[in-house]
Amino acid sequence: MNAIIFPFAKKLTRLSEYLITFGPFGLFAVALLDSTFVPLPSSADALLLLLSTSQPRWMVLYAFVATAGSALGCWILYLVSRRAGSRALNRFSEARQKRVKELIDRYDMLSVLVATLLPPPFPFMVFVITAGVFRFSLLRFMIAIVVGRAFRFLLVGYFAVRYGAEAKVLLAKYYPWIGLALAVGVVVFVIFRKVLRREVETVVEHTLETGSQG
Repeated sequence: MNAIIFPFAKKLTRLSEYLITFGPFGLFAVALLDSTFVPLPSSADALLLLLSTSQPRWMVLYAFVATAGSALGCWILYLVSRRAGSRALNRFSEARQKRVKELIDRYDMLSVLVATLLPPPFPFMVFVITAGVFRFSLLRFMIAIVVGRAFRFLLVGYFAVRYGAEAKVLLAKYYPWIGLALAVGVVVFVIFRKVLRREVETVVEHTLETGSQG
């Protein structure tokens, strides 16, 4: 098995190093491949850090290039999974499949948005594949992907501009907590919004009932 995996990994490393030489175009390609079926040794985050540190004034452009590549990759994976059906989920355990489907059914695009914010080793791909297999709304899926990825890449770019060469170490140390805090914040906001809407609807119904009785 190692005889097969090692040469393949070596080729991926060479491909990754080759793409890096193309700057933002390479960043787009790395982000696209990393979001489909080809996990490259150099992630979009790493390349974004490198480019933003060397050219800080282009950081926002780099972040949106990475977002576009990642969103396109997720769109491709969604469509492939939708066409493949349940076979696309065979690589994941039944327990994980069931749990992710329950989260998407219950929280809709919020579950996908939260998944985009959480760092590895969180199983983000299973959310993309599950959304495709069970034909989750493509529009809502893409909105969640774009918003979540844009926020994440802008945050990575900000760290690169603000902290330079130290950004990689700081992100490795603190991003898991930042991502978790953001995910919790999104969930709390949505729950609060639902509760507030329910209270408003109750007040309106009570007012209408009182008016009709009068």
